[in-house]
This record gives sequence, structure tokens and C-alpha cells, in this order.
Amino acid sequence: FDRSGRRSIALSLSAMCFPGEAQDEFCVTGVLGATRVEIEHHLEMGRKLLAAGQLAEALSHYHSAVEGDSKNYLTYYKRAAVFLAMGKSKSALPDLTRAIQLKPDFLAARLQRGNILLKQGNTLEAREDFEAVLQRSPDHDEAHNQLSRAKELEELQEESHAAYHQGDYSTAIAVLERVIEVAPWDPESRELRAECYIRMGDPQKAIQDLTPTTRLRNDNRAAFLKLSTLHYSLGEHHESLNHVRECLKLDQDDKECFSHYKQVKKLSKQLDSAEELIQEERYEEAIDKYELVMKTEPNVLYYTNLARERICFCLVKSAPEAIDVCSEAHQRAPRNANILRDRAEAFILNQEYEKAVEDYQEAREFDSDSNEIREGLERAQKLLKLSRKRDYYKILGVGRNANKQEIIKAYRKLAQQWHPDNFQSETEKKEAEKKFIDIASAKEVLTDPEMRQKFDAGEDPLDPENQQGGGGGGQQGWPFHFNPFESGGSYHFKFQYN
Repeated sequence: FDRSGRRSIALSLSAMCFPGEAQDEFCVTGVLGATRVEIEHHLEMGRKLLAAGQLAEALSHYHSAVEGDSKNYLTYYKRAAVFLAMGKSKSALPDLTRAIQLKPDFLAARLQRGNILLKQGNTLEAREDFEAVLQRSPDHDEAHNQLSRAKELEELQEESHAAYHQGDYSTAIAVLERVIEVAPWDPESRELRAECYIRMGDPQKAIQDLTPTTRLRNDNRAAFLKLSTLHYSLGEHHESLNHVRECLKLDQDDKECFSHYKQVKKLSKQLDSAEELIQEERYEEAIDKYELVMKTEPNVLYYTNLARERICFCLVKSAPEAIDVCSEAHQRAPRNANILRDRAEAFILNQEYEKAVEDYQEAREFDSDSNEIREGLERAQKLLKLSRKRDYYKILGVGRNANKQEIIKAYRKLAQQWHPDNFQSETEKKEAEKKFIDIASAKEVLTDPEMRQKFDAGEDPLDPENQQGGGGGGQQGWPFHFNPFESGGSYHFKFQYN
């Protein structure tokens, strides 16, 4: 018979199957006409695949088994086990509930459902399940233990809420730590702890708590919006934009999310555009764009400070302008030490260290008592000495006030360009190896705040002369304490440009 013919016969034979009768392979037990043999096959395959860790494949077979026999409580229970193994407790709950409906005295399903409800912080329903188990099995140790944990969790939840409402946020956080240990899938406890962190001025920890709640609730637009506003306040506008977009995916008509989305999108576009202009060395236009940033968001200090910092960067980068202005002022007041000091700083930012030293020396002649000028001269002299050795800013082609993001971006570009595997001849490969090591060294120093501070003060933190205990001569300059190029010219390797 063809497939449709067999189904029509199977359905006609199904009328001959009565409760209590032996069922042969043609007896249909489900709405889709699956035979008992087919259902058993799906159950057996599901069991084997689950044991082998092939969870998606196992789930597919259990789906077929449930569709074939919707009255078998064990089939639902086994599918719930697969959902749990996949970390999908919310999907497991309906199957466990259906198994209990089909067999109310199925204690294993009640216990499993109670455990999930407890982890979700639903103590009332969890207690009902544990008590139901104990009614039929009074000596059940796990049910006793879990019922005690449910009662303890209720007390902790009440204590944490009381501390929060009293404004005792540190106590609330400590108690919620214990709550979340017992109920890690409870979004309400994480949201409450996040609120405590916000009120204590620690938005980063609030973000850590709120992030999982977007998965623990089906429609958690409030969490996405709060995450977006927190990232926004920290200056992380791209992350802010991503989260508010997730909110709008859930409901494109959400007024709060849409209003915030328009603000974040506008600001983010201005910031990205300003940085692109800087990359293109269009500094005047970048300054205009950053002035717009300050108008778009005048209330968040981070963006005002960032805009002023980058405007300053642009002014120095358009240096002969800044230096020319100082030079004109110097001509008007040649004995003004402050003008010489400012021009020296402009020269330093423009990496013209010899001129910076000259200006500081001249300024010292006019104001020998100034500590600021004395320290500036020492720093300029160190930077001049350092530039004659190895200047990590020049190696990466970034300015001295480049931020970490800009440094990493420059590093990735140069590391890809000078990776030794890109070159064929031994001469080219050797040269590439040297440049690659310098690039990696520059990235290590300039992305480490402590090392960068030393370098900016005129000290090379990777120079063996500046390190206690010295260092191996052959490894000088390699920041990771080994040289992969020594293993031979035929050795190929990959770097993660992080």
C-alpha cells in the first residue's frame, strides 16, 4: 500500500481498538495515526539520543511520540526531561503539568515540577507539589528537604523586600544573594537586586542582574528598556541601542521604548559620524558634530566630557592651528612662561618632543620656581629619549590621547597587515616578524592603564633596563614572554586580534 492507503486502513481499524484490548501494530493510538510500533520506535530513539547527548534529535523523536500518543503521561515526562537537559525549564513545565493531569499520583513529575517552581521563586505552587508528594509518600526525603527550602525561601524573600523598602540596600543585596542561590530562575529577585545596585550607584552590577531577566520573562520590555537606559548613562550607546531595539521587537508600538530609541539613535549616529570624520582627518567637521552631541544630550555628563575631550583632540590634531595660535601669542608676550608651557604641551600632543623640550627650557628661564614647568620639562625629556627608542603611539599610528577602542582598532588593522604568514620571502618574513612584535608590544602597553601611564611618563615598561631582574636578551620586546617565530620558518599560527 502507498502511504495514504495505509493511513486510511489504519484509521478504519482504529475503530476496532477498545480499552483493555491487546493492540497490534495497526492499532492507532494518536490523532496522527501513528502505530504503537512507530511510537515505541520514537521513544526508543529518543532515549538513545538523549543518552548520547544529542538533545535536539532526541526532542524531535519525543515530539513525534507525543503527537502519536497524547494520552501517555510517560511520554510527556520524558520530553520534559529533554527540555530540562537543554536548559529550557519553561518548556518543561507544561509537559510535567500534563503528565500530572493524566496521572495525578505520578510523584516523580510532581517532585520535578516542584523543583522547577522553586528555582523560579514560585514558593506557593512549589510547596503544593512537595506537600502532595508527602501526602502519598510521607517519608520522601527529597520532598521534605525541598519543602523546607521553599519555606526558607519565602522568609528570605520577605526579608529582602523589607530591607529594600527601608532603604537598607546593602542588606537587601546580601539577602537576595541567598534568594538567588535557591531560586536562580526568579526574575523578580534579580530585578530587585538590580534596583538596589542602581540606588547604590553601581549600574554595572545592575546590568549583570538585569541581563538574564530578559530571558527569564517572555515579554520583558521593561528590562530591555532599563538595560538600554543604564548602558546609555555609562556612555555605551551602541549597547543601549541594541537593547532598546529588542524592546521594540517585542512591541513596536511601545511608547517608552520608541521615545528612548529615537534619542539613542540620534546621539549614536552623531557620535559615530564624528569619529568617522576624525578618522578621515576632517577635524573641523568633527568639532561641529561633537558640539551637536552636547546639544543632543546635555544631561549625561559622560557625553559632555567625551565631546570636550574629542574637540580638544581635534584642535591639537589640526595642530598647526593650535601651535600657530600659541606662537602668535608668544611673539606678543615672549617672556610669558604659561604660553610657552601651553605650546610645549601642544608639541607633545603632536609628538614633536624636541620642540617641547626647547619651549619648557625657555619657560623655566622665566619661571624657575614652577613645579609644573619643572615636571613638564622632565616628562618632555623622557618622551624625547623614548621616541628615539620605540614610540608605541607611532607604531600604531594613533595620537597620545587615543582611547582604548581606537588603539585596539589600529592594532587589529596593523596586525592583519603585518602578520608573517602574509609574506613569502625570508627577508620579508623577518621584517614582518619584527613589525608584528612591535605592534603586539604597543597594543599591550597602550591598553594596560598602568603600563600606559608609565610610558606616558617617559618610561618604557617593556624595556629590560626598566624592569627588575632584567630579561632574556633574545626575548626583548616580546610582551607574551615567548617568541613564536623561533620555532622555524615553516610554522604557521593564528592570532585572535582581541
